Amino acid sequence: MAEPKQLSFLDLVESCDVFRPGIPSKDFVDEELLPFHLNPAPDSPKIGLLRPVIVDALYKENESKGEEQKLWEFLSAPRRVSLSRTLNTPKKRSAALRELAERWRDEEKFPDVCGSRKWRGELYPVYADPFARHDYPTPEQWDAPDSGSLNFVFDLERSACALFGIVTYGVHMSAFEESADGKLRIWVPTRAKTKQTWPGYLDNTVAGGIPSGMSAWDSLVKECMEEASIDADVVHRHCRCTGAISYFYRTSTGWLQPEVEYTYDLRIPTGADSNLFKPKPLDGEVESFEFLSQDEVITKMRAGLFKYNCATVLIDLFIRLGYVTPENEPDFLQVVTRLHGRFDMQKW
Repeated sequence: MAEPKQLSFLDLVESCDVFRPGIPSKDFVDEELLPFHLNPAPDSPKIGLLRPVIVDALYKENESKGEEQKLWEFLSAPRRVSLSRTLNTPKKRSAALRELAERWRDEEKFPDVCGSRKWRGELYPVYADPFARHDYPTPEQWDAPDSGSLNFVFDLERSACALFGIVTYGVHMSAFEESADGKLRIWVPTRAKTKQTWPGYLDNTVAGGIPSGMSAWDSLVKECMEEASIDADVVHRHCRCTGAISYFYRTSTGWLQPEVEYTYDLRIPTGADSNLFKPKPLDGEVESFEFLSQDEVITKMRAGLFKYNCATVLIDLFIRLGYVTPENEPDFLQVVTRLHGRFDMQKW
């Protein structure tokens, strides 16, 4: 029997950064994707990318309502879909999308994405510009017509974001120890077999999405306690933001998931009390933690045992720490540039 293929670092990145706008996918070659705009104006920001099945569903939504109740506009030259111009506040947009997502959930319209078994009960923020300021409306701004002062445009149930091809955001933290002779060990969790996504795969030490209204840092502190029992004081003293990676994932069933992950390092100081930094499962999302050497981690990565985006976060870590270099990685430049894409939004 042939040995399973050992994945290269570029293979791992390409398994995560799957989708290229404007380039037909071999599995979905007949799908025409339409940009999802905030409003019908020609210069309205693109906030998502829609598959034909969603465009058809939104047509039917309009057909089921009176003229003044229609929430979607279908435009040409170029073809695109937008929210109605009547949805001109964060509150109106959020309420309309919430009602739609909850109804589709109850109808099990798209059960593999946001049916009752996939529903997360967590709101994610949506921005006019995914790479601009991540703000949040004051109570007064929730009801205020668009003025251009806010980048936030509405929030949406986490599991429904893939239906609309909306950019989502998360935090990923790696806790590691680096010895004087350059030996690296990393705390690696095994995801619980009951997880809705990627059950039983390996992960970063701590990872999670950023809920609407919460900063990346506050999300990280929360996840550190909930997933790994790491005290907030330890996080504040020893954890540092190191940047972000971005990639455009497409699921095996075709759903579009452009994602940005803020990356953090928790470097365990030499001689520190190891009990302070030893992660322990708390909320049931993690089955166990192992303190693995870099070689052990890479072996498991190449065997495909890590969740794809977690493997890319670890590749980014190895590059930043100087373990992966142009001298020992033939695909170095491809790997580095693929880890920091902008989703080719101009092609949407």
